[in-house]
Amino acid sequence: MRWRYVLRTVGILVLFLGLTMLAPLLFGIYYWDQSVVPISISMGIAVVAGFLLFGIFRGAKVEAIGQREGMAIVAIGWTVIGLFGALPFYLDNSFPTFIDAFFESVSGFTTTGSSVLSEIEAVPQGLLFWRSLIQWLGGMGIIVLSIAILPFLGVGGMQLFNAEVPSPVPDKLKPRIKDTAIILWKVYALITLLQTVLLIIGGMGLYDALCHAFTTMPTGGFSTKNTSIAHYDSAYFDIVIIIFMLLAGINFSLHYQLLRGKTLIFWRDSECRVFLGAVVVLIIVVSLNIYGPVYETIGESLRFGAFQVVSIITTTGYVTADYGTWPALSQIVLLLCMFLGASAGSTGGGIKWLRIMLCFKFCYRELFSIVHPRAIKNVKISGKPVPTAVMKNVVGFVLLYMGLFAVSTVLLACTGVDLVTSVGAVAATLGNIGPGLGLVGPVNNFAEIPYLGKWLLIWCMLLGRLEIYTVIILLVPEFWRK
Repeated sequence: MRWRYVLRTVGILVLFLGLTMLAPLLFGIYYWDQSVVPISISMGIAVVAGFLLFGIFRGAKVEAIGQREGMAIVAIGWTVIGLFGALPFYLDNSFPTFIDAFFESVSGFTTTGSSVLSEIEAVPQGLLFWRSLIQWLGGMGIIVLSIAILPFLGVGGMQLFNAEVPSPVPDKLKPRIKDTAIILWKVYALITLLQTVLLIIGGMGLYDALCHAFTTMPTGGFSTKNTSIAHYDSAYFDIVIIIFMLLAGINFSLHYQLLRGKTLIFWRDSECRVFLGAVVVLIIVVSLNIYGPVYETIGESLRFGAFQVVSIITTTGYVTADYGTWPALSQIVLLLCMFLGASAGSTGGGIKWLRIMLCFKFCYRELFSIVHPRAIKNVKISGKPVPTAVMKNVVGFVLLYMGLFAVSTVLLACTGVDLVTSVGAVAATLGNIGPGLGLVGPVNNFAEIPYLGKWLLIWCMLLGRLEIYTVIILLVPEFWRK
């Protein structure tokens, strides 16, 4: 492991993070709230620490980043960024302990959206903007952004891209990985801008529109209001946010191709077809289930059912209703959505539909082989055979995901948390959802989770955001051997 190069790169990331604190600082100055001092101090600490790390190890030059260095940079980088990102929250005293501030920061950067805040609207607006901005940065990946804007990270950037971009098979849109990162961020920023404009047209103020657009596109779900999107009680806002949550849950390479004139690209992509089809079916099931027992009209049932299903399956985590009081079938469907997740190559979390499709195709091939033992049948996606290495990766990921979910649920229950809350909290953090079930449901938060439980859930958030392998590999002894 070439630690000098790893620490040099982490220093660059911390330096960049410190510079991004200028945006919330300007909002704090504009509103002249109490966030100005803590953000200024945090910015200074991050810039100095990042500059020192980069300066001390700047002589570390290598021809290319290896796979081990790439994974180490991503895993360590996200953890360190979470620590420095927590400083504004902690120095403002918005959180009683550093673990709470760290939990909120990691939840933001990993686009989980699980919060320990009970009175969100009491937090200074500068800090709330920082809370939204870190989700926006984390959505497409702060390291992918660094590849795009810092030429000296272009060497060996594919290892960083593979380690961070949430996809079983990362899409390389251009021969140079830096160009791919730039394209992804341009599409990301363009859609964010469009949503901001539409929210303003609907009557939302510029500040709230920016904050909600910054947390919709990364499928993060942090809101500036205590009751999330339910605060506005607006069908227009619900529809706009549903549309953009779905866009955020679709592979971003498809958006790029759509912008280039391929109008039927969503339909031609098999994963996108299955994802959108499943969303429609699940919305119908939930809406019919809550029609009568919860809502008197089918219109209300569709409005609130659709919002909750799309919010959970895209792992955004906004809420417009307390689904904890809905019938059991609807709660089970929403729990299932927490595991399914969005499309590969999107900003969403969960297992993702490409992996689910591959697993079903793999199982069908095994059943087919029993009936026709001499036949050779390949697993295919969009008519193309899937390499054996990819299938092994997918099956291993799903097994690890479910195994880690089971173990983490048991460990959280051991801290004194009830079973329903343990299941909901682990599913929500491992899938980067936000709200869970029980005591961490849509009208509650994670403040009452014991300290050890919060550390466990922070671990789950990082596992989910970095697709398990990048984090769990650090625990394998062979990773550290020559």
